[in-house]
Order: sequence, then structure tokens, then C-alpha cells
Amino acid sequence: MPQNAWFHKPPNPHGSLASPLKPCHFARMEPINPPFFDVIVIGAGAAGLMAAAQAGQRGRKVLVLDHAKKPAEKIRISGGGRCNFTNIHASPKNYLSANPHFCVSALSRYTARDFLTLVEKHGIAYHEKTLGQLFCNDSAQQIIDMLLAECAAGGVEVRLNTSVQEVQKPDDFVLHTSAGELRCASLIIASGGLSIPKMGATDFGYRIAKQFGHSIVPTEAALVPFTLSEVQLAQYSSLSGVAVDAVVRYGKTIFREGMLFTHRGLSGPSILQISSYWQQGEAVEINLLPDMMVEAHLLKAKTDNPRQAPTTALAGLLPQRVIQTICAPLNLPPRLADMPNKQIAALAKAINEWALVPHGTEGYRTAEVTRGGGDTTQLSSKTMASNLVPNLYFIGEVVDVTGHLGGFNFQWAWASGVAAGQVA
Repeated sequence: MPQNAWFHKPPNPHGSLASPLKPCHFARMEPINPPFFDVIVIGAGAAGLMAAAQAGQRGRKVLVLDHAKKPAEKIRISGGGRCNFTNIHASPKNYLSANPHFCVSALSRYTARDFLTLVEKHGIAYHEKTLGQLFCNDSAQQIIDMLLAECAAGGVEVRLNTSVQEVQKPDDFVLHTSAGELRCASLIIASGGLSIPKMGATDFGYRIAKQFGHSIVPTEAALVPFTLSEVQLAQYSSLSGVAVDAVVRYGKTIFREGMLFTHRGLSGPSILQISSYWQQGEAVEINLLPDMMVEAHLLKAKTDNPRQAPTTALAGLLPQRVIQTICAPLNLPPRLADMPNKQIAALAKAINEWALVPHGTEGYRTAEVTRGGGDTTQLSSKTMASNLVPNLYFIGEVVDVTGHLGGFNFQWAWASGVAAGQVA
């Protein structure tokens, strides 16, 4: 046989040039261990990608898993497609939590200015809207691309369309996924809350937290429109589509922004903001003319022009449909002169202090975020690490930290992601 004849034989499974192994040799081979990573991040959203990029750029071997087909879909749809990616006024006072001091450390160590530095590094043009809200000039996709580029710079692997069925921790973490078994030293849960289930939101993060002994602060839809009862809708249905500037109060909490009447109830920034504080069955107070004391205005109008109609005295101050709807149930006389001051006070109160008990909210279907979540008393405020299980982290919306509308929740995602990514 020529010396090199064996080169034409099929290579063995290890790619060697030696003769193929016999079948019996395969039977004696040890099982291959599942792939091992220093860090696995579950959730390819804002917080998860930020944490992964930080860890990867520290030299850690990082894998991001997500059951969705595309990464960071909530970023893509946010801000009307331009992503309200942070707020220059972000501070702990803009967040709700059963443990209100928890967010202080992360937010102070990674600020809106820090994120802007990253945005500017990637050449993303942005602008400020009202109340310190910052948006991309072009598209929210730029923020997603930026995060993926930062992950790539750290050698991070991102696997989509991959669901996690089970997590175990005999020593390292063992993940049973739709793509097989995986192992890691550190596990970061960035799977988000329950808001917008049509985009794939699930209770996965809460189930993992409970599995490892963590408590969950009861969750509710937040930053969500109010719904009205059938009786209320019958009264206000003609106002659907009308927007006004309003001050909305619940207890000691007050927001002044736009309010929108809808075919289901009330929406707009002021309503979304107050919804995070509101409790079922209680009233909110709405001031439809926050810059005017309506009672004083009507009393003066009664003196100056007593023959005019109450609706005429209010003309131009509010949309006509709003004025007519407010006045309709009060059975007002045709002239101010015929209105007793007590009735003028009642009309003014209906405008300046409209007390409304919403029927409910639209729920997680349209909620921007989830209030409640992982109990922060069981986490490190500096690293987001579990106090109960070594090398387990919870970040972003899955944690009981809920920001106001206007870029604050993204800033929490960035800050908590950095906190975990720098140590995991």
C-alpha cells in the first residue's frame, strides 16, 4: 500500500489524520459537558444588554438569552419609535418602591450624563422635549444598535428564539433551554415585568425569584390609562379625542401634563403618571383649568356681564365639548344673573376640583411598566446581587423600582444593568 493511502479514509470525529475510531470507542467516550459561560443574562432588553456589555468588556465570557425573535422590542416602540432613552432630571424622587432608598446607589453611580456620553460616542443625534425628556432625532433602532455594538465589543453572544425552561444551581447555575443545557457562574435576570404581553412579557423573572427564596412585592399595571364605567362613558363619550392641560392629584401626589379623553376612559401623560400611585376604588382629583380660579372668574363675569350664559363666560378657556359636558348635569340657568353663588361654586368645583373614581385601568395590555416586583430588601443596592443566592442578580423592571413617565425607567435599566455588569 502506498505510504499515503490512508489519507483518503474518512477523517475521525476529532478531525485528526489518524485512522477512524471503531464504534466501540464511541460507547466509552465521556459525555460532553454543557457549554459554560462566566455570565448568562436572561433578557435581551435595555437592562440585559447593558449588563451584558459591561460584563463582556471586563473580559467575562457572556451569553444573552431571549425567547423573542428580535432584541429590545420595548426600546424599538418607545417614544413613538424614537426612544425616550433617559431624562436629564432623573433622581431617586422619580421612582416608586416599597424600599425607596434602594435606587439611590445605582442612579448616583450611573447618571443620565453617563448614558449621554455613550450616545454621543456612537454619534446618535438627540433632542430634548418637555420636562427633560431626551429622544433620538432619528430612530429608536439606533439605541438598540448601540447596545448590540457595545455587546459585540465585549465579545458577548446573543441568542434569540431561545426559551429557558428551568434553572438549577447544584453548584454553578444550570439552565435547561430550548437550545440545550447551559452552565454559568453568574446569572443575571433581566426578563422584565408583565407589561405588554403581546410583545412576549411573562412572569419568568418572578418565578425564578420565588424559586430561589425571594419575595415579590405585589405587581400591578403602571403608567397605564384609566377606564371608566358604562355610566361614566355614557356621560363623557362625546369627549373622546379631546386633549386638555390638566393637574391630576391623588393624595399628595400631583402631576401637571396633558390629559386625553378616550373611548375607554382617560389617558395622556398626567393620567399615566398618576396611575402608578392610584389604588382601585379611590378618587383622583382633576383640575381642568390649573391656571385659573374659575369661581373668581365667574363671579366677576356675573358682575360685569350678568346677561351672558355660563357657557359663554367659559368660552375659549376649555374646548366647547368639555364645557357643555360639565355644565349639562348641573341644570344651569340661561344667564349668570340667575345663578346663585352656590351654583357658581359648584360649577367652578366641577372644573377646578373634578373628583373622579376610575372604573379601573387598561391593565398590562397597554401598561408601559409593571409596578412592584422583586423585593429589593433581598438585593444589594450596589450590585443588584441576591442576598440569598451567590452570583444571582436581578435588574431592570423585574425589580420593585418603577420610574415616572419620561425616560426614567430606561435610566433605571441602564443604571441597574451597569451595577450588575460591573461585578457579575
